[in-house]
Amino acid sequence: MSQTIYGLLALLPIVLCGIFLIGLQWSAKRTMPIVLAVTAALALFVWDMTLNRVSSSIIQGMVITVSVLWIVFGAIFLLNTLKHTGAIAVIRAGFTNVSPDRRVQAIIIAWCFGCFLEGAAGFGTAAAIAAPLLVAIGFPALGAVLMGMMIQSTPVSFGAVGTPIVIGVNKGLDTVAISTQLAQQGLEWGDFLQLITSQVAIMHGVIGTFMPLFMVMMLTRFFGKNKSWKEGFAIWPFAIFAGLAFTLPYTLTGIFLGPEFPSLVGGLVSVAIVVNAAKRGFLVPKTTWDFEPQKNWPSEWLGKLVVSKEDLTPNVDGKKMSIFMAWFPYLLVALLLVFSRVFAGFKAFLTSVTLDFKSVLGETDISADFSPLYLPGGLLLISALVAAFFQTKKPGSALNSAFKESSKTVLSAGFVLIFTIPMVRIFINSGVNLSDVASMPVASAELFAGAFGNVFPLISATIGALGAFIAGSNTVSNMMFSQFQYEAAISLRISPSIIIAAQAVGAAAGNMIAIHNVVAASATVGLLGMEGATLRRTILPTLYYVLFCGIIVMATIYIFGFQGPLAP
Repeated sequence: MSQTIYGLLALLPIVLCGIFLIGLQWSAKRTMPIVLAVTAALALFVWDMTLNRVSSSIIQGMVITVSVLWIVFGAIFLLNTLKHTGAIAVIRAGFTNVSPDRRVQAIIIAWCFGCFLEGAAGFGTAAAIAAPLLVAIGFPALGAVLMGMMIQSTPVSFGAVGTPIVIGVNKGLDTVAISTQLAQQGLEWGDFLQLITSQVAIMHGVIGTFMPLFMVMMLTRFFGKNKSWKEGFAIWPFAIFAGLAFTLPYTLTGIFLGPEFPSLVGGLVSVAIVVNAAKRGFLVPKTTWDFEPQKNWPSEWLGKLVVSKEDLTPNVDGKKMSIFMAWFPYLLVALLLVFSRVFAGFKAFLTSVTLDFKSVLGETDISADFSPLYLPGGLLLISALVAAFFQTKKPGSALNSAFKESSKTVLSAGFVLIFTIPMVRIFINSGVNLSDVASMPVASAELFAGAFGNVFPLISATIGALGAFIAGSNTVSNMMFSQFQYEAAISLRISPSIIIAAQAVGAAAGNMIAIHNVVAASATVGLLGMEGATLRRTILPTLYYVLFCGIIVMATIYIFGFQGPLAP
């Protein structure tokens, strides 16, 4: 069988997801079991994977599913706890006091706060926290998920304290062979990785500056009474200001300090600057934009996460809660996330409670683990417990109600993810097979490289995005495709560093259409079955991101003549 046929067949699961979810508007609950079955059949009968390896991949996927659901449960449980302590009412009032304009609220919560959370935790945590918080202050569930998914872009390459670069790119390349070549030019591996980091930061900095504007335009177009792009564009001075408040410190941090802290620093700086600017009305339009009354919303906008008038009572125990005390649990989550990723001792303590599944069914390269305390879900639960005991005189009642409500939502999401993530693991693990052919991700990537030739740089970011769409993780996409991108650059006699950087940027953008990310974010607001509606919208900013990135890379190589290390 030719490599072209392998490449086309490798794309079949992706094509089916697009047809069923976007074209036929099926729910993920209906789509993913079919796609899993097709992927398993391809693995067994085309790639000649053993039944044992396919089975071990499914088990690995189920363990990872538990980890994802643990994060989702933590995010919902914290929100529901705050709902029952009255903190959500205080937070809602606080944002209304900063600005009643929903466009401003979306930028502050989703963009500024969400970018910080992404830098601290990664792995979809920002969307899982931001989406239910937006619902709590009056956003439609579908709109909240859209905003949450759109922040899965610019900060993602440096999410989880730089994991997509430090682990994804670093582990995805043949560091020994490349280091040998670098040594001949008087360079070390660290220099090469830092160059990639700087290029990623610069490309994200340029493209990401306009993301807040894109977000509010999507909000007004799809969830406004007038379905108007113009109403979102009307806030362009403030939106671009908010974009720059994040991307400038973000880019400088990436260039001078490395991959661990750009999103953290950019998020902190943007929150401080943008909130203060909004309070003073700086660049904020005089005309306030809001949604129609909830009674006029289409049913598909609504999720099962409901915040009633009783939940918006700020004085549950007859005393006024301060804005600091209301926000304290979220601030505690952010601090715990940073400490757990930066301080080795604290990290070791949290990871000491870990369930390891090594060499699943004897497959030495297939393993998984579950660290309930280290994962963001555990830290969210800790914050919820602290909130209950400090914010109300009846912590038991608040926690009990929050547990019941959160469990129902997670059980619904679990059914979909049980099929989605195992499908991804089969796809990724297909490189070990009896036919000795390239894995499904590499086969599909090689198809693109052969088809595009010298304009391959234009679609390097698209390959990264497809990897994230499949794997649900830009880190995994970088691990799958970085070496391929490197080899493609060498064969085309262009600088490999910028092509690998384009891979990383595209992989970050691909998180906006990663199926299990959409499912997880939807689950936090109780909106399951509408994944296709979200994907049909998030594909727009994804296309913007990968196209813009491709143009930047093409111009850098063929117009400005960039020749970095290892360029032939």
